[in-house]
Amino acid sequence: MKKLPVDFLFQLSSLLIAILLVHAIYVAVIRPNANAVLAAQAVEINADPSFVPERDAFVIVRDLEQEACFILMLWAMTLMGAKARDNFRERALFDLDLLPRQQSNSILPQDTRDYARPIEALPPEDQKRLLPRALLTALHRFRATSNIQDVANTISTICDSENERLDSELSMIRYIAWAIPSIGFLGTVRGIGQALGQAHQAAQGDIAGVTQSLGVAFNSTFVALLISIIIMFLLHQLQLSQERTAQDAEDYCDTRLTRYLQV
Repeated sequence: MKKLPVDFLFQLSSLLIAILLVHAIYVAVIRPNANAVLAAQAVEINADPSFVPERDAFVIVRDLEQEACFILMLWAMTLMGAKARDNFRERALFDLDLLPRQQSNSILPQDTRDYARPIEALPPEDQKRLLPRALLTALHRFRATSNIQDVANTISTICDSENERLDSELSMIRYIAWAIPSIGFLGTVRGIGQALGQAHQAAQGDIAGVTQSLGVAFNSTFVALLISIIIMFLLHQLQLSQERTAQDAEDYCDTRLTRYLQV
């Protein structure tokens, strides 16, 4: 029996935690306070027909669509946090002297074993990261082919493929960023549908149900679009940092290794 991928288990567990956490906050805090605010506003409106109720934060976020949007927001932030942590660990390797900062001699094919030993001494988890993998592959390729251009092409290929892999792993976060405003529009459709269903009450002078349903429509769209803006900003920042890491790894290999190679 095949084991489930670690990434899938992490995504599933983080989604379940987000659902439980957000729903608990809604049940314990948001919906009770929203109901209390609506009840107080109803009393004020009945006492004074000219009373204009203020928009309350609990009322704005109290519906199911807003709860779903907050669940997806927390889920996306958890996934992006994991990616940002991995990127931070990648960048931490740049501070290690995997290769000498200033080479006094050229690196010949027969010298590559000595240069590869500090990299091979890293923990197995760190050896799988981009910079050690690119350096080791370049050293092994230079020892095998004695071709500097081949080494440069190998480094560029490894960095490009890593960049593409990281970009593909962001597909789930992009889907969440797309799903959040879609859920907001579903709330808009639901609210407008409820308002149309209560049109006969409005014709008789009772517009409370219609206004409440329209509030659902506008509040769900407002919350969803606001959350989507935040998620897209964080996503672009994460993608930018990952691209910089791949570019810096290629520059590291060029300044510390490729320019000193000599046949």
